[in-house]
Amino acid sequence: MAKILVSACLLGCECRYDGKSCKNDAVLALKAEHTLFPVCPEQLGGLPTPRQPSERQGDKVVMKTGVDVTNEYMKGANEALRIAKTLNIKKAVLKANSPSCGKGVIYDGSFTGRKCPGNGVTAQLLSENGIEVFTESETELI
Repeated sequence: MAKILVSACLLGCECRYDGKSCKNDAVLALKAEHTLFPVCPEQLGGLPTPRQPSERQGDKVVMKTGVDVTNEYMKGANEALRIAKTLNIKKAVLKANSPSCGKGVIYDGSFTGRKCPGNGVTAQLLSENGIEVFTESETELI
């Protein structure tokens, strides 16, 4: 039985930018064999719910309104990492495409729905610290 850090929105928590969840049955099914620890890096970084959508623009994260929220995203990523290290968690299932949690593909920063190669701030930090990151479409790999 592994301990897994999981984006709270995938578990049904209404913490997304739009105040909704994106509950995922495949992620929820992991609880039968693993211990899941929900996190929302955006909330951990001090951002409200709901909030303006944000996207990565290079090393920055910017809200659709133009407000730079890089510091909040970095704080949330560091808090998620602190939780993972404290609990000796080695795996994470994070929300695909997110500027915080996306792995491999994220929105391109133009707020047009286009995607590009890249990682969200939290996914990147966790990976850099030896935590294996998966998206909700990769639960069979765990």
